[in-house]
Amino acid sequence: MVTDEQLEFYDTNGYLQLDSFIDATWMAELRAASDDFVEQSRSLDASNRRFDLEANHTAEAPRLRRLVSPVDIHPTFRRLAFEGPVAQLAMRILGGPVRFHHSKLNYKWSGGGEEVKWHQDIQFWPHTDFTPLTIGVYLDDVDDEMGPMGVLPGSHRGQLYDLYNADGSWGGAINDADVATIAMSDMAWLQGPAGSVTVHNCCMVHGSLPNNSDRARPLLLQTYSAIDSFPVLGIGANGADGASAGRIIGGEPDQHLTVDGRAMRGAPDWRKAGPPTIFGSQQAD
Repeated sequence: MVTDEQLEFYDTNGYLQLDSFIDATWMAELRAASDDFVEQSRSLDASNRRFDLEANHTAEAPRLRRLVSPVDIHPTFRRLAFEGPVAQLAMRILGGPVRFHHSKLNYKWSGGGEEVKWHQDIQFWPHTDFTPLTIGVYLDDVDDEMGPMGVLPGSHRGQLYDLYNADGSWGGAINDADVATIAMSDMAWLQGPAGSVTVHNCCMVHGSLPNNSDRARPLLLQTYSAIDSFPVLGIGANGADGASAGRIIGGEPDQHLTVDGRAMRGAPDWRKAGPPTIFGSQQAD
């Protein structure tokens, strides 16, 4: 699916762009599923946990900003993320079974569809390592006018920025003073035909400009980590990232992880059954 040279490029630069990676059959199914949710959004006049609407959304001119966790509500998105070429690509890049974290579909509508300010992902959902990556699929052709994603090559190995506002509130973006130190001329803008795939590491500085074209720019995003990488609960979006979060693809959980360079095998996942007492475990009750 990807060459050794492309894997080396990802390791060095923190991103990949694979033109026309998703075939026409998949693309037809993905577009149909996406269109169905846009139609559903016409009946809404406010955002909810599933549909995030732009301020000027109307039934006549729907502007769905984001579809949250599409894998949990449609089988096509689910198959792509858990069995299809996106899942296979994640396993190839991460070198084995992977742990699914979350998915979303960002639309970026025509005529000024909202920018995504410069940020890194890992602060939103910290993990026990920096293997998490996000794979995006362009559902339509994307050119410079449409606000393609920009990534700063090599920044995945650099500074982890503070994404809080000056008043201490969460801003979700790198502040202006830090942005001024970033070499914007080095930014790689990831455009391409429909079916193209982008991959970026969780520490990559990235963002996108407003869509000033007359066409929407829907981008389907799926995030995975290595199987021995675990989200840190109680911070950011971890624990509020959809019913499929934590699903293992291509293997079985064995609870191995490494923290601060020290390896261990953790206890089973007791979130659903509830934890036993230490007495019951040790006495084999």
